[in-house]
Amino acid sequence: MDRSQLILIGLPIFLFCSDLFSLFTPPPPKPPSHRPNQPPHIPHQQRPPVVVPGTLDFPSQLSPLLQKPSGLGAVGYGNTVEINFCVSCSFKGTAVTMKKMLETAFPGLDVVLANYPPPAPKRLLAKVVPVAQMGVIGMIVAGDRIFPLIGIAHPPAWFNSLRANRFGSMASTWLIGNFLQSYLQSSGAFEVLCNGQLVFSKLKEGRFPGEIELRDLISKTLTKPSIVTGSY
Repeated sequence: MDRSQLILIGLPIFLFCSDLFSLFTPPPPKPPSHRPNQPPHIPHQQRPPVVVPGTLDFPSQLSPLLQKPSGLGAVGYGNTVEINFCVSCSFKGTAVTMKKMLETAFPGLDVVLANYPPPAPKRLLAKVVPVAQMGVIGMIVAGDRIFPLIGIAHPPAWFNSLRANRFGSMASTWLIGNFLQSYLQSSGAFEVLCNGQLVFSKLKEGRFPGEIELRDLISKTLTKPSIVTGSY
């Protein structure tokens, strides 16, 4: 027999002997089974006593420092600050910034924003400008038919110059009219009143108030002692 025949015969004999050995060998003992989430068993006498935390004893009354709020900013309650500004002058951003600053510095303070209108003559002219603006544009477009209706046989020279550059004249009229209307509607005001008392006026000072300056002015006005005079 050569080597290959010995391997083919010996390998089945080896596998058969190993099967017999494993058949008559007793199995190893099984380890005790534990549930994955169950803690190991502890005898009753070895269990530690359960400690129940007692309720904390709080004082029935808080200290005066905790009961009463701090006096910082409490002066703002029940008071009103009015900021009247020019809406057409794009002062709204400054007014909103001042409003947030005052509400933060004086909690409870009521800050009201409102438009400060221009004088009555300017308001009246601001209403006339759009009418004149549309009248000039209509004259440029249909003036050759309007002048004969009102008894003018030959249009004036200025009409012929406007008609020579029709689109440029209408654009110029529209831009100039809008500029005049914006100017007449603007007042340039930024007036601050605290409880009806004027504390800062841009019309008088010619400038905007600083945040620290306005806060100090409001603080002085709110903390000013009221003097009540009685009759004797």
